[in-house]
Amino acid sequence: MIRTIDFMGVRNIAFALTLLLTLLALGSWFFKGLNFGLDFTGGTQIELSYEQSADLGQVREQLAAAGFEDAVVQSFGATTDVVVRMQGDDPNLGSKVATALQQSGAAVQVKKVEFVGPQVGEELRDQGGLGMLLALGGIMLYLAFRFQWKFALGAIVSLVHDVVVTLGILSFFQITFDLTVLAALLAIIGYSLNDTIVVFDRVRENFRVLRKASLIENINISTTQTLLRTMATSVSTLLAIGALLIFAGDNLHGFSIALFIGVFAGTYSSIYIANVVLIWLNLSVEDLIPPVVAEEVDERP
Repeated sequence: MIRTIDFMGVRNIAFALTLLLTLLALGSWFFKGLNFGLDFTGGTQIELSYEQSADLGQVREQLAAAGFEDAVVQSFGATTDVVVRMQGDDPNLGSKVATALQQSGAAVQVKKVEFVGPQVGEELRDQGGLGMLLALGGIMLYLAFRFQWKFALGAIVSLVHDVVVTLGILSFFQITFDLTVLAALLAIIGYSLNDTIVVFDRVRENFRVLRKASLIENINISTTQTLLRTMATSVSTLLAIGALLIFAGDNLHGFSIALFIGVFAGTYSSIYIANVVLIWLNLSVEDLIPPVVAEEVDERP
């Protein structure tokens, strides 16, 4: 028989750590802000064509040496096609970039130069934030019907914590926030929710099995029973994200870091935030019993 781990015995320490991390994240977010990428701020997109396969790492080094440190370099279609994105609306920016790259002897041709205005970036930012809020609202409604409103509130507090901490760390290190990072935040919400639902489902089942156990005992037993599954999922996910972080290159750097942070935050919050909210709300077995509908009595003679 597996020994039950007293997770909730340190819940006050965990709450203090959670509060500290959340305040630091909000402080960084407020004072430093997010480092929005060109997807949100606008800029110039330059499509280049090489005669031979382009080395993206070498292209980045050449642009940085020419003074374009913030340029984003990506493959575009064939290995000979490259897209360079950077801030600025100079109509001669394409020719300047091509000139800087041709100094190494490579044959580079400018195919297209496009400018993306900040209005488009603001629209993307607003729509992305609205999409995240709608996702959280839908999750809360689902859990309220699937379990009970106390479970829904615990899950939402947990998910908000994960997003705030992830954004705070991205803000502190000024990691570029683009559409891939926004996609990572939505993935974090789904991952964290999955972990939380697994624990909640076991808590609900154990209310029927452990009739004499207190809520804290139930949560400790339920979390211990799901711990191996949680650890296996987290470790395998982190290994996959680590591979992306090492081998995917600069294009998915922010995406990989955001997911890496989110997996840690999601695993922690499913134990020490979602469960603690259930204790604060004093969840009981009566909350899970459906209300009895009184039958109408026909008093007509």
